[in-house]
Amino acid sequence: MKSALRIGTRGSALALWQARHVAALLAALPDPPATEIVEIRTEGDRVLDVPLSQVEGKAFFTKEIEEALADGRVDLAVHSLKDLPTELPEGLALGAVLAREDPRDVVLARDGRGFADLSAGARVGTSSLRRRALLARWRRDVELVELRGNVPTRVQRLDEGRFDAIVLAAAGIKRLGLAGRISEYLPLDRVLPAVSQGAVAVEVRTGDDAVLAHVRRLDDAATRAATAAERALLRRLEGGCQVPVGALATLAGETLTLRAVICALDGSQAVDGERSGPVAHAATIGRDLAGELFAFGGEAILRDIRRRGGAA
Repeated sequence: MKSALRIGTRGSALALWQARHVAALLAALPDPPATEIVEIRTEGDRVLDVPLSQVEGKAFFTKEIEEALADGRVDLAVHSLKDLPTELPEGLALGAVLAREDPRDVVLARDGRGFADLSAGARVGTSSLRRRALLARWRRDVELVELRGNVPTRVQRLDEGRFDAIVLAAAGIKRLGLAGRISEYLPLDRVLPAVSQGAVAVEVRTGDDAVLAHVRRLDDAATRAATAAERALLRRLEGGCQVPVGALATLAGETLTLRAVICALDGSQAVDGERSGPVAHAATIGRDLAGELFAFGGEAILRDIRRRGGAA
């Protein structure tokens, strides 16, 4: 009897949904492997009283899972790709990127309003530097308040009246069956999503051909290309820090178009850009667009954020 493939994941409701989804996809393959899910607690799960932008380092939601993968305690790891650093530890690789869910951000409001219709002074909860910056760019008259915790916890805090509205990723809301709570899908011309938002990654050990033989069949080529462009852009921009960057790549035939923005934390300055090219050159498109954003003022915005200590 073959040993079950151990799937490493965080223990949040959304992370478990993703891990179970991967297990179901593997079960649907010809000659499917048995699987079991192994929950692993990460730094991001433990540190809930400090904004992530003020926590040293990166990989808050993935480091401990990657360590378990590297030392053989699990056979594959499932992550939200947006949580995965753009440079993976030596010996680990992206075995598959699943087909992407809706990449947009959404508003959940207690009175059902969209963001533009919220009252002046409304308390809007979010944990993301990018969301805070882009929402401040849109409206300077709302109060943007730090909101940590898993998706159900954030929704509960909205229902308790601590916020007038909260902003989350559409993908997580839909995957947890909460789409009926959405007040508004934020328009992409106002709020570009986080790099790789809506995509699920399956990470494996390099050279583990037995596991990779199963996992690679889950890969979605279009999502992998789009997120490769976005991650290449972020890799050049971030410099080891969390930064307020939004990006989204879309495909039309063999052409990939990448849009991106760098925004000051108070929304006072922003640099937008767009670049297209062959899908096969996805990573190059990302790097080239990052260079353009730097040249047209993005580097100065990020330098100022780091000087002020706004990004960890």
